Formats: sequence, C-alpha cells, structure tokens
Amino acid sequence: MAFLEQQVLIKKPLDEVFHTAVDFTKRPEIMDMVIKVEPLTEGPVREGYKFKEVREIRGKKAAAVIEIVEFSPQKSFTAQSEQNGLELRYHYHFLETSEGTRVTFKGELSTEGLRNSLFKPLIKKMIKKEDENHLENMKHYIEKQ
Repeated sequence: MAFLEQQVLIKKPLDEVFHTAVDFTKRPEIMDMVIKVEPLTEGPVREGYKFKEVREIRGKKAAAVIEIVEFSPQKSFTAQSEQNGLELRYHYHFLETSEGTRVTFKGELSTEGLRNSLFKPLIKKMIKKEDENHLENMKHYIEKQ
C-alpha cells in the first residue's frame, strides 16, 4: 500500500521528461538530499539496472543500492532498494497530455522484523520529509531546461 503519492504536470514532451527521470546522475541536481549517484550497471537504463545513491541526512552520509525492477520505456519504471529489513519501492508513471506530461508517483514501504515494524510510522515520516517534494523539484528542473 502506498504511503506517499504525488502527481505533477510538467510542461514538456514525454520523451524529454522520461529521459530526465531515468538519468539518475541528475538526481543531485533534482533531489535535495542526494549528493552523489554512481551507476553500477553499464549501458542504458532497463530492468535490472542498478546504481548507488548517496544522501546526506542530518549531516551524515547514507548510501543505498537502487535497482530498476520494472521498466517500460516512455511509460513507467519502478525503483527498489532493500536495506536492513526495509524495502522501499517507488513507482513512476508517465502520460503525455495536450498540456505536457503527467507524472504519477507512489511510494511503498515494507518492513521485516519486530524493530522495523515498530518504527515503521517513524520511518515513513522520515522518508516523506526527504522525498515529498522530489516531483515538484523535477518539474522545476525540467521546465527550466
């Protein structure tokens, strides 16, 4: 079940929006907490593609390996990370409209273990704080280009 949902309309063509969204090396320019992205898979983004993302949160660096687990060019992709009994999945869907491109996002969190289950509400709150504006940031970034 999604705990984080957003939708934006970006006034640019679908191919430009999708290309920017899957160019994960641009994340430090788009997402506030992301400071570095390192591709771990060669070649174009596809199912199975992996990259390492480093975030700075409250003055500390945290790294995660993110894998693209679903990929449909110009339509959608799902990014997943697993760490310490937490699984985070971000689903993105793209739809071209007469006004631009509508991007829909849903974030899901699964936990394993008693400790993670107990802290799940707090974990969700922290993730929301980190990522709740990332689609708006992407919109501004793309529309300025």
